[in-house]
Amino acid sequence: MIVSERIVTYINSLDSGNGAFLDTLEQQAKREQIPVIRHEMQSFLKVLLQIKKPSRILEVGTAVGFSAILMCRNSNAQITTIENYEKRIREAKENFARAGVQERVRLLEGDAAVVLKELTGSFDFIFMDAAKGQYLAFLPDVLRLLDAGGILLSDNVLQEGDLTESHFAVERRNRTIYKRMREYLYELKHNDSLTTSIIPIGDGAALSVKSTSGGRKEDA
Repeated sequence: MIVSERIVTYINSLDSGNGAFLDTLEQQAKREQIPVIRHEMQSFLKVLLQIKKPSRILEVGTAVGFSAILMCRNSNAQITTIENYEKRIREAKENFARAGVQERVRLLEGDAAVVLKELTGSFDFIFMDAAKGQYLAFLPDVLRLLDAGGILLSDNVLQEGDLTESHFAVERRNRTIYKRMREYLYELKHNDSLTTSIIPIGDGAALSVKSTSGGRKEDA
């Protein structure tokens, strides 16, 4: 946990939920150990959608469709979402239909690394919530697809605080993700086309805005 458990518990105690359907879907997902975005990220995402008012959202990582439905309920956007796991694809489609949002959500099936390269058009809001070790590989196509002035929100970027630890303090099986995520965050903070803030909510979020100037950012 990257923020005091007492603070997180207090903040979440103030939450009013997302309605019966999403609250039930979240509880079911947790029972089946399917990851859905944390309450802190849910609230943050809803606020961002109200501020940005996007018309075209791209989500990388659908799972059972919880966050896509949440974004539908808190925006008027058309949503494109990508998922590779066949069982999750079937569940997500069923949940979109049950939530009545199937006309607003386009689910692209396949490996995001392949789908993103083939995807055309543009998006004014992109939510990155897939395999953390692949964020850096996805970034070139994500930036190609993101409108100038568009928002990129990347979830789960601090690995429960592991990113602040020495490489040798991280479990061997997590070291590749550790290395790639550190490289991803460095790129977000040093890419001339982005302005990025890394925020310690949930498991860490990176909020990036793509430059509208088309040139290099001026030094502060």
